[in-house]
Amino acid sequence: MTETLISVVIPAYNYASSLPRAVESVLAQLHEATADLLVIDDGSTDATPEVVQALLAEHPGRFRAIRQSNGGLSSVRNRGIEETVGQFLVFLDADDEMASGALAALSQHIASYPETRMIIGAHWSIFSGGKRSLQAVKPLPATLRQRVRGYLLDKTVSISNGACAMHRDVFAPGNYPEHLRNVEDLPVFAQVLARFPCTVIEQPLALIYKHADSMRHDLRQSLAAGTEQVVAEVFSSQRMPREFHDLRQAYLAQRCLSLFRDCYSHGEYALAKAFYMQALRADWRILGRWSYMRKALRLLFR
Repeated sequence: MTETLISVVIPAYNYASSLPRAVESVLAQLHEATADLLVIDDGSTDATPEVVQALLAEHPGRFRAIRQSNGGLSSVRNRGIEETVGQFLVFLDADDEMASGALAALSQHIASYPETRMIIGAHWSIFSGGKRSLQAVKPLPATLRQRVRGYLLDKTVSISNGACAMHRDVFAPGNYPEHLRNVEDLPVFAQVLARFPCTVIEQPLALIYKHADSMRHDLRQSLAAGTEQVVAEVFSSQRMPREFHDLRQAYLAQRCLSLFRDCYSHGEYALAKAFYMQALRADWRILGRWSYMRKALRLLFR
């Protein structure tokens, strides 16, 4: 029996309307690689269970689906790791799509770079009204330290779920942190960049849909995740090699700046000011980052 190369996992929580699009985008190309698909319903309260059953009936034997009590995205992804057998995993959100030809491209890339443990691809951002923008992937920095800095601090390394594939070996230092209900992928992506060989593929692997409701939801969840516990998880001794722990304080400042920017863009000005001050306390060198300081100065005159 041929060993499964890629397992695609679709976490689904109250995405009954878009789930068929995500599922069918994967099923359309399963024949192009030794791949399988698992849908995990995370205790949805809408019509997702009925949609899943209808899809199973429409595509008998072509994918598996399980339902669990609501545990959050980390718990679903960890369940996906446990329930699948593919060497590589792709986590595709239920409101996104796998790009045409993605599985074939990943299969060919893995054959060409058998040592790789994470493949980072390009993706299409799809906005309301149908406008799309190609998010190209940049070459990875040469050293592990530069990669960690590029991802956590400099924002020159960008990774999106659905547009990357990870070998199951990369979860040995730690799975998805279930106490984080948002940004749960940050500690995982950071540990992979810090510890494992990674490669990039220029072909778009996913269509990622952007809409206002999801952005507002992300802000609420990001605020709930906070700063200190996210930083502590990213820089836990289990995940991050000791030689990179000197970046911790700078990352705390960067995390505060990210929340400052998000709060500012959503009109949450009091929160934005608080996060800017926290960033300043963490690392005074942020004063040299003019794009943030300009917004902070505007807050003084509101």
